[in-house]
Amino acid sequence: MTAKPTTPETATLLVCCPDAKGIVAALAQVLYGHGANILNSNQHTDPIDNHFFQRIRFDLTDLHTDRVTLEGGIREVAERFDMDWKLRYASQRKKMAIMVSRYDHCLYDLLLRHRAGELDCEISMLVSNHPDLEPVAVQFGVPYHVFPITKDTKRKQEDLEAELFEREGIDLIVLARYMQILTGEFIQRFPARIINIHHSFLPAFIGGKPYHQAYQRGVKLIGATAHYATTDLDEGPIIEQDVIRASHRDSVADLVRKGRDVERTVLARAVRWHLEDRVILQGNKTVVFAS
Repeated sequence: MTAKPTTPETATLLVCCPDAKGIVAALAQVLYGHGANILNSNQHTDPIDNHFFQRIRFDLTDLHTDRVTLEGGIREVAERFDMDWKLRYASQRKKMAIMVSRYDHCLYDLLLRHRAGELDCEISMLVSNHPDLEPVAVQFGVPYHVFPITKDTKRKQEDLEAELFEREGIDLIVLARYMQILTGEFIQRFPARIINIHHSFLPAFIGGKPYHQAYQRGVKLIGATAHYATTDLDEGPIIEQDVIRASHRDSVADLVRKGRDVERTVLARAVRWHLEDRVILQGNKTVVFAS
């Protein structure tokens, strides 16, 4: 019998630093020197900010040193070039929590994509401020936690949610139309680890009821934006956006219906790119190596 091919053990390295000569060569040399085989590499130089960004995915199968030594070699290069860097091994599967309220279209889309193998992570739990979507969690076999929120209980409930996420080792929190504004204290506990879907093409129509705002302006395009949540409402670094045509014949209900299709796909792409370590933050912008 022919033995089944084994899946190679891979890792992904993300780097960001001031641009300088020799960065690509130094990183390639340190990986080669430890026996790593580069599978693909993408890079970008921002000429305005004079910053360099790179994503390297490499095979560890023939590594002839241990991982501690490899990381030490990368660290030496990083110090030489004043580099921010992050290394993740593919075997370190991320744990994701999804926060929802009553809308289920983005939630269903993420759960179905995960079941189909499109999202490489463990969906550890669903967290909601309402009990309505618990049947969805039961259908997909995901734990469901309800934290009812009022004006008086908001901070206490958020603290309980944050403690749950930290206790369970959650790597990514996805706001799949979670209709609560998170406090700054909560967001600061999970920097660049909360992805929100906003149902407009930011920076247009920030805040509540963007489809109603779009209808009042008679827009010919409506969109959706996936971004990292920050303490500034709907102003976090944008990961992905898309639009769909609208016309004078569309009612608010038509815009909502069309917009939900865009919301699903935009959020799914942003989540997948984050899980695959394709996003590098630079201030309030992102560099996304989508391919």
